[in-house]
Amino acid sequence: MANQTITAIKHPLDENKVSETKAVTVVNVAVAVIYYENQYLLGFRDGSQHQGNRYEFVGGKIDGHETAKQALIREVAEETGIDIASNIAVKLGRLHHDYGDKQVCLQVYKVALSAQQYEAHKHRKQGLEGQALTWVDKSKLLAGDYHLPAANKTILAWLRLPAQIAITYPLAHFNDAADSAAAWLQYHAAHLVQDAWVYIRPKATDTDTEYSLEQLLRLRPDIHAIVPDALIDKLTDKLTDKLSDVFNSNEANEIAINHQIVASHLTQTQLMQWSNSHQSKDVSDCNNALSHSSSYPLIVSCHDADSIDAANQLAHMRLEQQLPPVIGMFLSPVLVTQSHPETAPLGWQAWAELAALADMPVIALGGLSPVLHVQAQQYGGIAVAGIRRFFQ
Repeated sequence: MANQTITAIKHPLDENKVSETKAVTVVNVAVAVIYYENQYLLGFRDGSQHQGNRYEFVGGKIDGHETAKQALIREVAEETGIDIASNIAVKLGRLHHDYGDKQVCLQVYKVALSAQQYEAHKHRKQGLEGQALTWVDKSKLLAGDYHLPAANKTILAWLRLPAQIAITYPLAHFNDAADSAAAWLQYHAAHLVQDAWVYIRPKATDTDTEYSLEQLLRLRPDIHAIVPDALIDKLTDKLTDKLSDVFNSNEANEIAINHQIVASHLTQTQLMQWSNSHQSKDVSDCNNALSHSSSYPLIVSCHDADSIDAANQLAHMRLEQQLPPVIGMFLSPVLVTQSHPETAPLGWQAWAELAALADMPVIALGGLSPVLHVQAQQYGGIAVAGIRRFFQ
């Protein structure tokens, strides 16, 4: 990312510590994750540059008179010759990273090329600034086959998010059945689409919840589970206990189940409990509020600006502590929902204004269907989620 300059801003984690706040020198950068289908564009940094001899996404510094999107369009044109002024740039998030000798604030956008743009540029091996360019397969990119600067680790985690996420029905939805837990399990095992990402929330406190969740993972080894934070320890401890014998025939199955869990989930209530503990500097309460979630990436739920601010602080804290990142935010409700018809919807415009505040990818939720992921992208979202319309 050439021609970067230094500006001075305040680190977001210090905003509630007025007496300790001081200016931190950072480089403000717009980053374009350019892709066509499963092909992603990477440049290669010269060894003489900061973080040299590494691959990187296209981008560069944001000038004082520019917005992040204006800088994005300019830098992509200067570096690659690709005009993305008419392309939709979907915000992934903002990242603050300290390299020791330099701090950066990355504003990251995902930009899909048209077939015509891809065909015109896919054979170009060199950018307009002499840098090597290469198109790489998404699976190899996410597998870590390309050495990227450390700040990009979180970007790769963000790129794992799909365009649609299913949310399970509560157990109470099946109360008319003779065995509601069995009916819940049978329905979701049969109707989840192949390789679905699914937020599993039975909404019950009895032992059926833990058992049903584990059984669903066994019956559907293809799915990727987002699990309530309170259930993470129960599940992982149980699976770890079962792995004591390395020759146990069930070992591979238990490990597979563990790997199916892609994130733990915090409700807005849990998020604000953490935030209140963080603000009061009560370390023990702060740790207790997130006692289950340190081993997995996080997805949080938000409904307003205060909870989004709390999510941003949590995301920055986890990066500083080198914990798995916050990879997404459910922001709701966009439209009227059948489950909560009394709750006033945000509407797309107000939803977009809130989504712009988030430092992580935003997932639209509330009265939506899978096909609305395109509309969500137009309003700044990376994906859509829901219950009724997200099953086969």
